[in-house]
Amino acid sequence: MVSFSLPGIPSLVSLLIPITYLSILIGSMATFSYLYRRRQALKKMRLAPYFPAHTTRNVYLSLLHLPETTEKSKVPDSVLRAALLSRACTDVQRILTIRSRKPALNTLLQRGVVGDEIWQRLLRAEQELEAELKDVVAEANALAAGWGQTIFQSASEMVQNQMLKEKLAGHRAGIDDEKKSWTEKKEGFRKELMGEEVAKTDVEVPVAAEEARATTEASEKRVPKMGSSDEDGVLVETPETATNDMGGGGGKKKKKGRK
Repeated sequence: MVSFSLPGIPSLVSLLIPITYLSILIGSMATFSYLYRRRQALKKMRLAPYFPAHTTRNVYLSLLHLPETTEKSKVPDSVLRAALLSRACTDVQRILTIRSRKPALNTLLQRGVVGDEIWQRLLRAEQELEAELKDVVAEANALAAGWGQTIFQSASEMVQNQMLKEKLAGHRAGIDDEKKSWTEKKEGFRKELMGEEVAKTDVEVPVAAEEARATTEASEKRVPKMGSSDEDGVLVETPETATNDMGGGGGKKKKKGRK
């Protein structure tokens, strides 16, 4: 016969201790993970929304769920389409905002400049926006077959046109300020130039007078003064004197010849 020996009580106790330890450890980790995820979810739910209230979506839903008492009170499809297109335009604007802010916010988060809260708000807004886009496509296809494929393209063109109009309006509003600023600068430059010309004229007039006076004094020094002294006197030979001298000389010669 083959006999089987049952394990003793000490061996069972030795196996029960590690099993109990592992059970407690796994249970505590699972409880901690559940509580942590629940706390994080509640924290995200308490975060303030990244974007303000979606007014165009609320308007569309209000129009869509208006009570239809009579056929005349029914909202026309054209009004619903316009409201849905306006809703899509708001979604496109939010997509552009997220695309432009997400890389910069990620860089700031890595550097520790901003906290994790604002990053979580942005991620939550991105997830909500994805669900919003799917809802808009479904509503567009319900109103018109195939419109869901082109509604965001039309909304994007409308948003780009609106942005261009706002830029042009901003430039036109700044034209008057630019004109006023340029006029003030031009007037300041003109006054500065006029002041330099006046100062230059005031300086040149005394210099010219001094040069004229110096020239006059120099010319007066060059002209000799008439005097009675032999040093200052000048012998001027006149025609009468020259004739007398010639006559006298001839007479003397004649007298010598007679002798």
